[in-house]
Amino acid sequence: MSVIKIENLTFSYYGYVKPIFKNVSFSFDTNWKTGLIGRNGIGKSTLFKLLLNQETYQGKISKDVEFIKFPPNISDTSKLGIELYKELISDDEEWKLFRELSLLNVDENLVYREFETLSKGEQTKILLAILFTREDGFLLIDEPTNHLDMDGRKIVSEYLKSKKGFLLISHDRDFLDGCINHVISINRNSIDVQSGNFTSWYENKVMKDQFEISQNEKLRKDIKRLKESARQSQIWSDKIENTKNGVKVSGVKPDKGHIGHQSAKMMKKSKNLENRQNKAIEEKQSLLKDIEIKESLLLHPLHHHKNPLISVSNLSSCYGERQILNNVSFEIKQGDIVAIYGGNGSGKSTLIKILLGINHEYTGEIKLAGNLKISYIPQDTSNLTGSLNEYIHKQDVDETLCKTILRKLDFSRELF
Repeated sequence: MSVIKIENLTFSYYGYVKPIFKNVSFSFDTNWKTGLIGRNGIGKSTLFKLLLNQETYQGKISKDVEFIKFPPNISDTSKLGIELYKELISDDEEWKLFRELSLLNVDENLVYREFETLSKGEQTKILLAILFTREDGFLLIDEPTNHLDMDGRKIVSEYLKSKKGFLLISHDRDFLDGCINHVISINRNSIDVQSGNFTSWYENKVMKDQFEISQNEKLRKDIKRLKESARQSQIWSDKIENTKNGVKVSGVKPDKGHIGHQSAKMMKKSKNLENRQNKAIEEKQSLLKDIEIKESLLLHPLHHHKNPLISVSNLSSCYGERQILNNVSFEIKQGDIVAIYGGNGSGKSTLIKILLGINHEYTGEIKLAGNLKISYIPQDTSNLTGSLNEYIHKQDVDETLCKTILRKLDFSRELF
């Protein structure tokens, strides 16, 4: 058993006013199957970078294991899977890899193909198998379900459940429930560590949030009352000052000599009261809890003069000698919301690329409505570089609208 201990961790990215972490302390065991959860942009992947010593931070991280990152950096995706195994692990005992592949229901022949020719789901499983052949490290697993189909998620979840310990980032609740026994939750103002799966953590969070919402409402009322009291104290203080200086109050000009000593005492009392009230306001504000506020998002699709928007008839496509799509026919009309469902390697991405006109030969007929605007989000976004503002200007989109939508998608303003 080994404990990873984080003490007084503070970190912020260059140019950001608000730190990602500030004096954070917590610990977890390497035998735990731990899920690392929290909203987008709150610091989950950043924590991985700090554990891997890829960023400079303040504080202390104590551990006696070597951290291993998933997904690893691949130098050359044209290499065979078996070559990547030897490159990443420096081990010739191939039976270890085949053992892990068997547990993941992966055909061992796939490791003798060029890695880039495999589906993203197949790549995910092979990389997990490669990294888990190491018995001397602790895996930091970042979003392994991104390219897995439903069956693949179940298989990988069962696979991880059988392992000794890891730290896993995922937004898939069912996937987490199937493989973790502890949760580290990165909240707005704190980090919680809790035993159990995602569902047990979420049930506790709902009860905690309901209590804190009522407490927050009470605190806000107290803050409002204290601020009003502070305002009245300031008015009283000003009246005392005016009286001391001989200004008429209620139409009567007081005797300076008579009130001099009393005025000084009252001023001191007023100032002490003001300081106590300001301190009370700060204390109340600091007690406002980790309630995440989510905003609703409503998108309005553009109207088009033609229907259907897309018509596909008898579409077929091959990859080498392998048939990927066979006599596929469908229509997409205005207002349709369509999911493409299928196993890894079944041709989902191929179909999208054919519709976009990207490097795939096919037979059949495709009809797209004239002047149809198509937006495409690829699986791999690693080629994106530069700042958000640079990207917005390059794409020539409305900056205000883009950032408003990002806020609706739960990105904090500090990220802009």
